[in-house]
Amino acid sequence: MTKSEKLFERAVKRIPGGVNSPVRAYGAIGEAPRFIERADGCYIYDVDGNCYIDYIDSWGPMILGHNFPEIRESVVKACENGLSFGCATEIEVEMAEFICERIPHIDMIRMVNSGTEAVMSAVRAARGFTGRNKIIKFAGCYHGHSDAMLVSAGSGVMTSGVPDSAGVPAGCTQDTMTAVYNDLKSVRTLMEQAAGEVAAVIVEPVGANMGVVPPAEGFLEGLRTLCDENGALLIFDEVITGFRLAFGGAAEYFGICPDLVTYGKIIGAGMPVGAYGGRREIMEMVSPVGKVYQAGTLSGNPIAMAAGLTQLKYLYSHPEVYTNLSEKGRLLYGGIRDILKEKGIPYQVNAVESLGCMFFTHQPVVDYTSAKTSDTKAFAEYFKVMLKNGIHMAPSQFEAMFLSNAHTEKVIGETLEAMKKCL
Repeated sequence: MTKSEKLFERAVKRIPGGVNSPVRAYGAIGEAPRFIERADGCYIYDVDGNCYIDYIDSWGPMILGHNFPEIRESVVKACENGLSFGCATEIEVEMAEFICERIPHIDMIRMVNSGTEAVMSAVRAARGFTGRNKIIKFAGCYHGHSDAMLVSAGSGVMTSGVPDSAGVPAGCTQDTMTAVYNDLKSVRTLMEQAAGEVAAVIVEPVGANMGVVPPAEGFLEGLRTLCDENGALLIFDEVITGFRLAFGGAAEYFGICPDLVTYGKIIGAGMPVGAYGGRREIMEMVSPVGKVYQAGTLSGNPIAMAAGLTQLKYLYSHPEVYTNLSEKGRLLYGGIRDILKEKGIPYQVNAVESLGCMFFTHQPVVDYTSAKTSDTKAFAEYFKVMLKNGIHMAPSQFEAMFLSNAHTEKVIGETLEAMKKCL
């Protein structure tokens, strides 16, 4: 029995499912999760001494690679002054100024502790600002585990939400409506059904929690238009895409201006940080200025701010990182497509820059319904063989692969060679 297996035996006795987040579970794979001891660059090492090329990147924040020296040093230095004060600090101001002065659609920003908190707070601010209650989200788009967002990810248009988790009362989701990703008609239908009641449309500008599903041409532009026509706010959930597709996130990349945006992942460089921000008149609804209450004892934690601000400053001053990531995305995901074509395998590869996913289905994946046609058993077998060949990916068909600046052309070549053996 490996050390990971022994640790998992201990974990399941004290931690639900043996993991502190379901995405870490290997249940669908039929194995014990690998327990990680350390990471460096694009490599991750488990407690049994195995080394893997890592394509999880802690689910996105390690855009510069694991254990990046400048970030590590900033954290160590910040720790010398204390871990938490529960009071205002200078670095919180620096972080807010740095973001607001460089991202045109953000006038004000509020730090929180996770993407879930950011979305919950942004939705509350949207409701407070508009005086409306209903929210439109999309099937297959994940916005954290707050009650209002845990709505059944059905493929059809629904006028009210059905809770997707035990413990969520139906009343908590009755104002959450679900549309079809990449289908503007479904959004228009809901807007008409709830005329004058929709506070906001919230969307992952690139679907990244049903695998990777890029927005169809005109989809995001259409959402902007529909929101403007109906007096609703447009919220971009950029927990995954923020500071990854471009410094200004998907909003910059696609040239769309949201009213509110939520961040996580990269903004903390691996520390637990989230944020939401947007137009001044909306953000001034938030307490203590306005009547929309939101608070957090550890929000703006100085250690997390030190890590996040160091990473953001590096990304802003080194725009070549985004050029490099784009080229690496073409090498990896284009290489996978070439392998599939060569072997005559009709699987699908969706990618946007450094985000990508291979679907085990014959049909194009454009929304949640088509994503669900993927053969999860085939993925499980593929995952296990890839892991044995030293490639560490998400243990789920419906998660993204993340490239970092630390992935080299050589490493990507090694990954593609492993895939040739596994497919």
